[in-house]
Order: sequence, then structure tokens, then C-alpha cells
Amino acid sequence: MIEVKKKDNESVGSLLRRFSRKVQQSGLLLQARSSRFQEKTKSRTERRKSALRRNEIVAQKEKDRKLGKLDEEFKFRR
Repeated sequence: MIEVKKKDNESVGSLLRRFSRKVQQSGLLLQARSSRFQEKTKSRTERRKSALRRNEIVAQKEKDRKLGKLDEEFKFRR
């Protein structure tokens, strides 16, 4: 738990700024955000199926690009 005590003659704005800086430095936000949307790990067969699907999409885009069905501005990345 992060705790910040108000100093003498410190404004609320500076107190809030000091608190948010401590929260950022602690890494608490990154940890909370990563656990919020945690996904289950895929099984080996699911990973293979998604990789095959991605390869098919890439191959189809390459085929369309060669046939001129895609714009020339389309940049093919691998």
C-alpha cells in the first residue's frame, strides 16, 4: 500500500502529484492492468490452428497483391 502524508504548507495539487508519482514508480498500475485482462494460455493445437490461419491470410494477401487486386499503397510485411 502506498501512503503519502501531507507536508506543512503543501497544496493539495502537489500532494496529489507526489502520490501519483509514487504510484507510477511502484509499478502498481502496470500490475493491476496486466492482471485485469489476463487470458488463459492456449493449448498447443489452438496455437497451431491460429498460426495456420494467419499464414493463410498472409498467403491470400500476397496472392491478391500479385494479381493487382490490392492497392499499390499496400505494404506487405512479414
